[in-house]
Amino acid sequence: MAKESMKAREVRRARLVARYAEKRKRLLAEGDYVGLQKLPRNSSATRIHNRCSVTGRPKGYIRQFGISRITFREMASQGLIPGVKKASW
Repeated sequence: MAKESMKAREVRRARLVARYAEKRKRLLAEGDYVGLQKLPRNSSATRIHNRCSVTGRPKGYIRQFGISRITFREMASQGLIPGVKKASW
């Protein structure tokens, strides 16, 4: 389980990215790199780290499902993910 503070940090970053997305796009189109440098660092979309929606684990993230590989295996063996059969893993 991830710390609550780490999860909250990611939520704040996502909100900041959404708030500055239009301004960032406009500054890039104009080529105003000085203006881009004045924006907050966390307003860049590359600063967002994907986390498992169940456990908050940052590593082994599967984008298609929005969960980590470990959670995916657990859910697949319980039959909670339709269309996935357990092979030899």
